[in-house]
Amino acid sequence: MQLSIVIICWNDANVIGDCLRSIYNGTTTTQFEVIVSDNGSTDDSVQFIRRCFPQVQILENGANLGFAKGNNAGIQQASGEFVLILNPDTIVHPGALDKWIAFAEAHPECGAFGCRVHNRDGTYQVSARPFPTVRGYLVAALYLRWLAYISPAFVSDTYTGWNGNTEREVDWQSGCCLLVRGNLLRQLGGFDERFFYHFEEVDLCRRIWNSGAPIRFAPEVHITHLGGQSVGRFPVRFAIEKNRNQYRYFYKHFGEAGVRPCRLVSLLSLAIRRVGYGALRIVRPSDALARRLDMYRAIWDWTLRLDPVVFVTTGQEPAVFASDIAHAA
Repeated sequence: MQLSIVIICWNDANVIGDCLRSIYNGTTTTQFEVIVSDNGSTDDSVQFIRRCFPQVQILENGANLGFAKGNNAGIQQASGEFVLILNPDTIVHPGALDKWIAFAEAHPECGAFGCRVHNRDGTYQVSARPFPTVRGYLVAALYLRWLAYISPAFVSDTYTGWNGNTEREVDWQSGCCLLVRGNLLRQLGGFDERFFYHFEEVDLCRRIWNSGAPIRFAPEVHITHLGGQSVGRFPVRFAIEKNRNQYRYFYKHFGEAGVRPCRLVSLLSLAIRRVGYGALRIVRPSDALARRLDMYRAIWDWTLRLDPVVFVTTGQEPAVFASDIAHAA
């Protein structure tokens, strides 16, 4: 088997059909299997897949295991030389997987591969980024990304001036569509299951690089990512979870000396955004801006009361109040 496609599903009946259709209709030269790892969907996702795509292997996890653990369940069943981690809210362009496998086979020195991702309207969606650092977060928080045109010392959370139209090595590729050599992925143990949502692909890509295998970006491979299917339903909960995993990542790779400055930069970034969006709301009030400010306030309160080292080592953290979630929903 050349390719195993692992798709995690959590109440994604409204999008996963188009995703599966694009895979089966647009892939002609690659031998592949599709494994859907279902995280306890309560809609008719599983029934729909069984009815319309009986060739798909379905793993019913019975609960929302999160991105890392849910994908690992699928990875354990994968038999392909390559494993593609793919979100259910993606559309694979015709021929994309055939091109991607050909690209990967032409680069045997590489351990994983990125591709060009589009938004729903066809615009470029940033999918490949530099590894996060405290310095990079500070540059981004202060809106100084443009200085990267002058010096690479100011490269932050994006590759300034690059929009995915050329081949290159990248630090990490978004987990919405990440192609990895199967043997390497299994050797690394898949995703670190301590990451429930976000940073799991960053951590995996760092471990791929640490193994001595670079990650290469294939600009001729195109996928559309609709994005935000689950995040949009619970913005504060997912934002807090993203921050939790940010601290897990920095502690894992940089220790206390990395995670404490990371928290301070997060507070600075939140303060700047609260001031900026607060001023914008005065000039141009809207419900969307009000909800965004409520979200920033909730994350600020949580971060201000957080000891990131205690959180990562013991799991103790400040409560997220139900009123904060309701206001920002």
